[in-house]
Amino acid sequence: MIKSINTLFVGKVLHEFDALASTNQYAAKLLTEGQPIEGTIILTHDQYAGKGQASNKWESEPRKNLTFTTIIYPKFLPARKQFLLNQVISLSVFDTLQKYISHGLTIKWPNDIYVFDKKITGILIQNSLKGSTLQSAIIGIGLNVNQQQFISDAPNPTSMALEIGKILDLGTVLTAFCQHLEYNYLQLKANQTQLIQERYLNNLFRFKKNAFYRRLDGTIFKGQIKRVTDIGKLIIKTGDGEEDFAFKEVKYIL
Repeated sequence: MIKSINTLFVGKVLHEFDALASTNQYAAKLLTEGQPIEGTIILTHDQYAGKGQASNKWESEPRKNLTFTTIIYPKFLPARKQFLLNQVISLSVFDTLQKYISHGLTIKWPNDIYVFDKKITGILIQNSLKGSTLQSAIIGIGLNVNQQQFISDAPNPTSMALEIGKILDLGTVLTAFCQHLEYNYLQLKANQTQLIQERYLNNLFRFKKNAFYRRLDGTIFKGQIKRVTDIGKLIIKTGDGEEDFAFKEVKYIL
């Protein structure tokens, strides 16, 4: 049982379940029935049909990790700048993990969190638009906390326990995330976008480093990540100039 979370609004309303197919699906159901309080969290200790990006399945051993969804209403944010929300969420998870893990943490574009070359967190954000502005966002997070064995074919998973060698209290980790999300989200609301973008880039996996990538057509090229656009495209400098890539249009070669 997760105890009360000390924040202004993120996590003040907490729906906690022993088992649930998908916290994102449950959040979507709540939104069809009304308007939950901003910052409402749906958490389950056993998510048996959780999804990652592009319909990948997210492995999470029951009662060992954090699988939850947050609902927010970023109506102040134009749709053309919605990737700022991805940056805020990524940074909030990054900030939470940084309290425990001192080396190797990076954000892998668009919003996975890695420890060196191992994935520790998956994030799935589902935005609802009305005209040119965002109306709501369903933010699903799978954070590997205490799991120490992984059986799926997901490449290189890790957990907080594996990285630091100790079991952690799930409620404490969740509270830290809620506090960081609230701080970063209010920063976005106050239009401090340059600071958010700079922090995201400075913690981005392979930022300004020479590395190899694969295009959709299978060709491999060498380049440097230079920046990310407002709509979330990755800009990579190659020998022929700069190329922009949408999600799934380029693959990292590790």
